[in-house]
Amino acid sequence: MSLSIRNQFPGTVTAITPGEVMATVKVRLDGGQDITAAITLEAVEELDLAEGSAVRALVKSTEVSLATGAVEGLSIRNQLPGTVGDVATGGAMASVKVTVPGGELTAAITKDAVNDLDLTPGSSVVALIKSTEISLAAV
Repeated sequence: MSLSIRNQFPGTVTAITPGEVMATVKVRLDGGQDITAAITLEAVEELDLAEGSAVRALVKSTEVSLATGAVEGLSIRNQLPGTVGDVATGGAMASVKVTVPGGELTAAITKDAVNDLDLTPGSSVVALIKSTEISLAAV
């Protein structure tokens, strides 16, 4: 199956914390980063997820925010440090490619944000992704 989701990272489930309806799933990406996905308990069961399961973490580029450094005091669980590889701007929006350990991710942000943050190739950034915006696929 081909998907339009640009950000796809292989990893391994390291922990699952079930709730009444939702579960948090901790995943160690092949690049060594730890991320948390919040998915339905039904999805955990349907995907037959358990510690050690191979998964692919999927994130739409529109759900990736960028900061110029680590951010404290924020509810966003997933903060992946990286380096800007490329910036393509249009009239209102921009696509920013960020190199992270184990791969590359894309953030779709406004052109104004690119300018305000002075994002250029080589800039250090932190990609911020809410756990509710990460989907998992069983591999």
